[in-house]
Amino acid sequence: MNPDLAGNITGLIAGAGDLPRAVAESAGAIGREVFVLGIEEAFSENPTSHDYCDAMVSLGEIGRAMHFLEAAGCRKVAFAGYLTRPDWTRLRLDDGGAALLPAALAAARQGDDALMRVIAQAFEDRGFNVIGLGDLAPDLIARSGIRGRLAPDEAGYRDMELAWAVAGALGAFDIGQAAAVANGLVLAVEAQEGTDALLARVAGLRQSLRGRPGAPAGILLKRLKPGQDRRLDAPVIGMATLLAAYEAGLAGIAVEAGGTLVLDREALVAEADARGMFLIGIDAQSFPNSCTAL
Repeated sequence: MNPDLAGNITGLIAGAGDLPRAVAESAGAIGREVFVLGIEEAFSENPTSHDYCDAMVSLGEIGRAMHFLEAAGCRKVAFAGYLTRPDWTRLRLDDGGAALLPAALAAARQGDDALMRVIAQAFEDRGFNVIGLGDLAPDLIARSGIRGRLAPDEAGYRDMELAWAVAGALGAFDIGQAAAVANGLVLAVEAQEGTDALLARVAGLRQSLRGRPGAPAGILLKRLKPGQDRRLDAPVIGMATLLAAYEAGLAGIAVEAGGTLVLDREALVAEADARGMFLIGIDAQSFPNSCTAL
């Protein structure tokens, strides 16, 4: 990397979903300059949605991606958004992608976290400083405590404790970051399908097992995986999460404070209040002894 570059620009490698745009906008609002590099495969179903990206590369074009970032003056890099696992045999590779492929394939067999660590290490080996989204857009990070007018009842706190333990056990095997629990019963856990699909499964359960809009029960909980690199693949909630949790009959959402990203926070809190749901941020260091605002 050119040592004469100013290094004040952060490269944001953007996958699918609402998160990359939200990070770019939040960072810009506090005066941080961001160069957004979109991954083509992430936008294949909605090509016009990458209008906020400054450049685009294919998933296998690692060398080209680094060239774009260096040319833009980026010394720091962050990752946002999600990607479905590619068909490795059809992936378009440049020299950098081809060199990384054996390590990526080996890591992919261990889980998503291992794969992301290999990719992040490749950027660090090139001289980039990989940072977390909380460093780039701190306003998106969930804070500890209750936000809004509602709090969990005693049963809700018990469900929260169980969901915390279940999600932690899943995460230890690099499976997922979320669990839904109601009245002491684990309704669903997250794997490769993601949180939206988890909530759709909960909504499909018979109502004797779960709550319903107007008579809610239970909680969706999202947390970091134990030992997870906090710079990579942070859990996220947004309006779609809240609405899906409501339709699934859940009473509220809990997230790990300091590690979860919250999109459209004020609108989210207002919507939760309107629908009679609670939102709470959990301090991992003191939970479950204290649950005292997202």
